[in-house]
Amino acid sequence: MPKSRPVSVLAPFGRDAQSIASVLASHGMTPDIVDSLGALSDAVFNEAGAVIVTEEALNGGLSQLSLALKAQAAWSDLPFVLLRARRPPGTTRRMELPPEAINVIELERPLSSTSLISAVESALRARAKQFVIRDQMVALEHSQAALRASEAELRLIADSLPVLIAFIDNDMVYRFVNLAYEAWMGRPVQDIVGRRIEDVIGPELWATRQPDIEVVLTGVPVTSEIRWPRPDGSRRDTEIRYIPRFGAAGTVDGFHVFAADITERNVALEYTRREAALLESRVAERTAELRAEMAARQASEEALRQAQKMEVVGQLTGGIAHDFNNMLTGILAAIELARSKIETGEPAGIPRLLDIATSSAQRAAGLTQRLLAFSRRQALDPKPVDVGALALSMEELLRRTLGERIQLKTTANGPLPSAMVDANQLESALLNLAINARDAMPDGGVLHVDTSVQALPDHAESNATDTMFVVLSVADTGVGMDEATLEKVFEPFFTTKPIGQGTGLGMSMIYGFVNQTGGHIRIRSVPGEGTTVRLYLPIAQVAAVEAEEARAQAVATGSGQQIVVVDDDPQVRSLVTELLASLGYDVHGASSAETALEYLQGHARVDLLVTDVGLPGLNGRQLADIARQARPGLRVLFMTGYAFGAVGPADFLDDGMTMIGKPFQLAELSRAVASMLGSG
Repeated sequence: MPKSRPVSVLAPFGRDAQSIASVLASHGMTPDIVDSLGALSDAVFNEAGAVIVTEEALNGGLSQLSLALKAQAAWSDLPFVLLRARRPPGTTRRMELPPEAINVIELERPLSSTSLISAVESALRARAKQFVIRDQMVALEHSQAALRASEAELRLIADSLPVLIAFIDNDMVYRFVNLAYEAWMGRPVQDIVGRRIEDVIGPELWATRQPDIEVVLTGVPVTSEIRWPRPDGSRRDTEIRYIPRFGAAGTVDGFHVFAADITERNVALEYTRREAALLESRVAERTAELRAEMAARQASEEALRQAQKMEVVGQLTGGIAHDFNNMLTGILAAIELARSKIETGEPAGIPRLLDIATSSAQRAAGLTQRLLAFSRRQALDPKPVDVGALALSMEELLRRTLGERIQLKTTANGPLPSAMVDANQLESALLNLAINARDAMPDGGVLHVDTSVQALPDHAESNATDTMFVVLSVADTGVGMDEATLEKVFEPFFTTKPIGQGTGLGMSMIYGFVNQTGGHIRIRSVPGEGTTVRLYLPIAQVAAVEAEEARAQAVATGSGQQIVVVDDDPQVRSLVTELLASLGYDVHGASSAETALEYLQGHARVDLLVTDVGLPGLNGRQLADIARQARPGLRVLFMTGYAFGAVGPADFLDDGMTMIGKPFQLAELSRAVASMLGSG
C-alpha cells in the first residue's frame, strides 16, 4: 500500500521535524527523520516513498543529493514536498532543490496539517505507481526468458522430426520451417524464412500447389500426394497436408504444412501390382505347371500382405499427424497468447500459458519415443504417481482437445495413494481415451474423468490390499458400441474412425501398457448411452513413494571431472555441454567420432565419454570400442533419440556403459552422469 513506504523528513531547525513526523504518524504514515543532506542522499536509494524538506535545510552543498538523484533507476522519480518559509515583502532570495529533482510539490508555511497530508498522500500515490512499473518490468524480463526457452524447446522438437514442418501466412510467406527443409531444399533455414513460397519451391511446383493452398485458406484442410524430385533428379513421392490456422477473430491467418516422403510405400505398392498382374497372366498361360504356379501365387500373396501393411503405415502416418498437430497447436497457441500478452503489457496468465506449452512439448516428445519403439516391447519407467493430480493437471489440455461442445468434469474421490505407473504413458492413455470420447460425441456431451480406489469387479468380495487398485475412469455420453465392436476394441489396427483420422493403435497400446504395468483394464459400453473405460493401476508402496520424491528433487553436481560430449547436432551438443558445465564438470564438445578420438589421444585424463548413438561415419558404439582399446576403464554414457526400449540396451551395452533417452531433463542427466562417475 502507498502509506507503507517511509517518508524521509529533513527539517533541521527547532522541533519542525518532530512536529511533521507526528502529523504523518497520526495519519497512518511512516516518518523517517534524517539530520543532513548526506543522509537524505542515502534515502534516494532505499525504499523511500517521498521526501519532505524545509527550504532552510537546502542552505548547503547539494552536489551529493544531485549525484544521488542522477543515479536513480530509469523507473524512479522520487517525489519531494518542499516547505517554503513566508518572506517579508521585497525579499527575493529562495533556496532551490537540485535541477534533477523534477517531481516537486511546493507548500508555503505556515500550513495546516490537512494541506501537508494531502500533498504527501499525492506524492506517495505517484511513488507507488513507480514501484508497480518496476515490478512489471522485472516480471516481463522473467517471462521473456521463459518464452525464449520454450521456443527453443519447440524448435528442438520440430527439427528432430523427419518430415517438413512449416507455417505460412496469408501473404504466402514462410514464417517458420524446421531443419528438414535444409535437406529437401538444399538451402539454409534462414534463407527460407521470410521468403514467398514461389521463390523457395520454384514456379513449376508452385503452379501445382496453388489450387490446394487456395482451398486451405478458406478454412478446409487439404491432403494430397505429388511427385517432388530430389535435387539430384531422383524420384521422391510426397504426401502433403495443409492445416488452416484460425486467428483470434476466427478467420484464417495462415496454414501449417506437413510433408512426408512416401516413396518407399508407393514403390512397394507398384511392385505388388506388377507382381499380381504377372501372376494372373501366368495362371492363364501355364496351367500345366500347377505346382510352380501355386508357389508363385503364395509368394505374391505374401507380397500383397506386405503392401497392405505399407498401406496401414500410411494410415498410421495420418493418425500421427493428427495427434502431433493437437500437441503442436497447444504449444503454438500458448506461445502466441503469451507473446500477445507481453506486447500488450498484460503479464497476468503468462506462467500458465508457458506451463501449457511445456506440457504439450513434453507430450510430443513422449509421442516420438512411442513411435520409435512401435512393434517392439517398450521398456516402461514406472514411478509413484498421484493419479488425481495428474488428471487435474491435464484439464486445460483436455478442454482444448474436446472443444466447446463437450463438457469436462474431473473429480478425485478423497485422498488417493500413489499408483506405480509410467506417468508419460498414463498421460498418453488419458489423452487417447479423451480423443476417442470426443469422436464418439459428434453432437456434444459430457466427459467424466474420475479417480478412486477400488477392487476389481471380479474380486469385489475381497478387501485385501493386493486386490485394491487406483482406478482412473473415463466415461462419455456418446454413441456407444455394440458387443461385436467391443470384442475387437483392443485388436491392433482396428478402428471405427474414418481413414486418416485414426491408426487403430490407441486402445491396443493402452491395453498393452496397463497389462505391462501390472494393472487391468475394463470397458463397458451401451449403444446410444455411452462408454466407460476404467484403468486399474497397482498401488505404489510407501517406501517407493518416498524414494521417488527424494530422487525427483535431487540434482547431482560435479567437481571438475573431465567429460567429452559427442553429438553431430550442434544444438543438442551445445545444450548438453552447457548443462554439464553448469553442474561443475570440465566439458569438451566434439561434433563427430573422429574429432573425439583426436581429443582422446591428446589428453591424459578423461573420466567419462558421453556420446550420441547415431553419429555419421563411426557410430557411438564403434567410437566407444575404439576409445576403450587405449583406455580400457573408460566409462561411457550413450544418448539416443530412439525409444529406450527399442534400442535393446541389454544386447547393446557392456560393463561400464549405460544409456539415457532424449529428451531428458537436467536432474535426469545429472543423476546419470553422477552414477557413472561414482561407480568406477
